[in-house]
Amino acid sequence: MADIDVAVQDRIAVVTLNRPAERNAMTLAMWEGIADIFSRLGVDPEVRAIILTGAGRNFSVGADVSEFSKVRSNIAESKAYEVAVDASSDAIASAPKPVIAVLEGYCLGGGCHLSMACDFRYADAETSIGIPAAKLSIVYGVRSTQRLLALVGLANAKRVLYAAERFRAGDAARMGLIDHVSTDPMSAAKALAADIAGLAPLSVAGAKRILTGLSMGAGALDLREADSLIDAASASEDYEEGRRAFAEKRPPVFRGK
Repeated sequence: MADIDVAVQDRIAVVTLNRPAERNAMTLAMWEGIADIFSRLGVDPEVRAIILTGAGRNFSVGADVSEFSKVRSNIAESKAYEVAVDASSDAIASAPKPVIAVLEGYCLGGGCHLSMACDFRYADAETSIGIPAAKLSIVYGVRSTQRLLALVGLANAKRVLYAAERFRAGDAARMGLIDHVSTDPMSAAKALAADIAGLAPLSVAGAKRILTGLSMGAGALDLREADSLIDAASASEDYEEGRRAFAEKRPPVFRGK
């Protein structure tokens, strides 16, 4: 779609929020677009890892509040809007490939929401991250609050949501909201993505599903599904390839099968 770019190279997909003049404010169409894009990338055999970033040296200032009078003006519209927002983050979190958010500039509100659904958040030192829901009389959604809680713990989650503060990358890293701070977060993210892309896709997908489920609280992980992922990996061609490569003292070539 026009406001979101997707490029794939060397088994790494880079998804770019592309409204730089609006600091990548998320429209309803973009929330819906993210859900569709990540659902498709999740099943694309040519993609082993995904990077989510923003154009114009900002990740995203969050939801485009200027369209709220048209798409979020009453309770029914607000509920439908939140469904679309949750669908976008759920698509990121459930994609069976690692997703790395590369943050610069503003990562606020809905932008923070998107980043927390990713597996990692790599940022430069000038990144400003926070959730200003309390400045708009919005109660942050349950699923996003659970992700925040899993990342930063109870006291920090309360600070983020109660005070609506903006945190610099260093402070956010100390509380667990950002994983890696560097002068070139995109290069660092691509290096990590390339390393993971060379490993067994079934192992990565299984670990992501189990860890994500456990992080979302009691009952979120389907234990039967987890067992099936473990069994599928054990019965896979990749498992045989990994054992052969170990015995032959060579790098394995995994196919995700």
